[in-house]
Amino acid sequence: MSPAISRKAPYKDFLQPALHRRFSSAATVLLGLVYVQAIFLGELTSFLWSWFPIGPVGVRTALLFACALSVIVLRISQYHFGSRATASPIHSLPQLFTIQALEAWLFYGFSSALFGLVYLWSRPSDSKLNWVIAMSGDRVKLNERPVFVVYYLFVSAIAQTFVHMTFDKDQLRIDISEQRRKAPADSSHPLKVVLSRLPAIFVYATVQSLVVWVISVISYTLLFRRTVWGWSLAFSRPFYNLPKSNMLPPRDYWLGRIALQCLYAGVTLSTMWMVANYAFSKFMVKAPLKNGKPLTNDSKDPNGSLLNGLKSKKASIRCFAVWELALIARDFEDRRKAVFEDIDRKDGPMWSHIYVICLDIVKAMEARVDDYGKPAPAPAVEPEPVIEPRARSTASTAPLKEEPIFRGRPATKSMRGEVEKALTQAGRAPGQSPIAQLSPLAKKTLQGARDKVLSKEQQEALSPPQITSQLQAWALTVIRYPYVGWIFRQTFRRCITPAVFGTPYAEPGHHVHAVEVLSLLAVRSLSEDKFGNVHRDVATIIRTFTRVTKKLEAFRENFPVHWTDVGNRKYAPEVDVLLKTLKKGLSEVVQGFESYSRDLRLTRSDIREAKEVSAEAETSAKTERSEEGRDKQPEMTQLGR
Repeated sequence: MSPAISRKAPYKDFLQPALHRRFSSAATVLLGLVYVQAIFLGELTSFLWSWFPIGPVGVRTALLFACALSVIVLRISQYHFGSRATASPIHSLPQLFTIQALEAWLFYGFSSALFGLVYLWSRPSDSKLNWVIAMSGDRVKLNERPVFVVYYLFVSAIAQTFVHMTFDKDQLRIDISEQRRKAPADSSHPLKVVLSRLPAIFVYATVQSLVVWVISVISYTLLFRRTVWGWSLAFSRPFYNLPKSNMLPPRDYWLGRIALQCLYAGVTLSTMWMVANYAFSKFMVKAPLKNGKPLTNDSKDPNGSLLNGLKSKKASIRCFAVWELALIARDFEDRRKAVFEDIDRKDGPMWSHIYVICLDIVKAMEARVDDYGKPAPAPAVEPEPVIEPRARSTASTAPLKEEPIFRGRPATKSMRGEVEKALTQAGRAPGQSPIAQLSPLAKKTLQGARDKVLSKEQQEALSPPQITSQLQAWALTVIRYPYVGWIFRQTFRRCITPAVFGTPYAEPGHHVHAVEVLSLLAVRSLSEDKFGNVHRDVATIIRTFTRVTKKLEAFRENFPVHWTDVGNRKYAPEVDVLLKTLKKGLSEVVQGFESYSRDLRLTRSDIREAKEVSAEAETSAKTERSEEGRDKQPEMTQLGR
């Protein structure tokens, strides 16, 4: 009987349960929020039944939780790491015409429709939001107020979809600040972060609801009132005995109390959506740890499962795997030693796989910097097959005459003919200046006519550079306006981030963690690598870090600021964090291996160049150590006393 083959658990078997726990945490926060909303949506007349979960409040809570859960399901289907690589918010508008935008609108539309039904059902009878109003006898008439409320919630769903796609609400951002990377377990719990954000979310929801209400009143009154009213009558007539007339009722759907009820519904719904998005974004980017240990610690082959995640085809799985590896390299000595001692793997030692994967991430960033601004290589064109002419069947081999059969009179050249000819050629070959194709006589005549009609100042004002500068000046007046201009601003940060971290999504955390893995494992190998596998790659790490740091610094320094960036400030914190991590890692590796430079085949110029590049990191490290010393000195003095 053949021995049983142990199955190596893939990385997703450990990542998915962790993501399910985070999904449950975000859903629990939403459940508490919708329970509070369900209480205030009902009538607060009874001390017990106004809040008791078993009853109307429980039914409203279940329905509202379905509204909020639809947003979480949408985020699960579309989430991605990193920001979308667009130069400005206006460049994100094409995203509104994609399948993802349609899916987002369907989920938000379902949420708003279900919320509208719950809201109208929960309103008291004196709110005048009943679907029909009783008339004489058994006749009733349709009430336009709930129709407008439903229309308002429908516009709210469209507006939320616009915000969702334009501002890329599907992205997940890994916090790469130095404080978070030093102590990921001691950072603030996502629940505390979400609760502290509630006041700001409520303010944003109120502002958005006011804007949507104004848009709804204008669009409903001027464009869609008759259409919406006709459809409402068509859907209501099978259930109620309504008049056959489609005459519009008086306009009382946006004044007084109904306006406050619309805003109340809009603020409640927008708050639910914003909390759902924010809670999901915060809970999903928790460090890949379980009970303070790496996720793959429960695997029978921890290194094999982690390596499976590092080689995954899905970007999200790779991000979590590299993040976990960075935590192992920094905080977990037993797992680091297991990485160094894993040399009997089929395709090579564990360190070799990690080294190749992380170094490829750094080199890919270097390649993007080198290729930025260069034209894309033209696709290879296959040569057309040469068709040999068939032999003539006649005995005569004299070539055919190509002279014109009918000879016309030679055309006389005139200025008018030359101008017409130039204009015709310009129409056939766009992009070429028609003036450049004129004869010298026509050019001289045109210049004389221009001098007689326009003065020199007017000619300079009509030159292409002057027209371009004037248009830019007019555009800047709009761009500087704070409430509108931000849509068109191509900031330095949004332009340089995709150039360094890639497209279509720029994820800086993936690159920062890869740099940390190489530098930390190289330094720890001095005391933990028993077999000496790491030292053979240290020279390549030092040279690569030095070269990439120099290129990245020069690239950041020479990267232009777009004319729409009115701040005119080279602000790019993600690139700055990456540079700082590169310099710090390079400084630590050089300090640890400088005494072995001859054995590593590192020249003096390599060491000197690496020290010059990492000099800023050494200075900042000394400053931090001195500040820590000053902070500890009073404590030592008190202990001595």
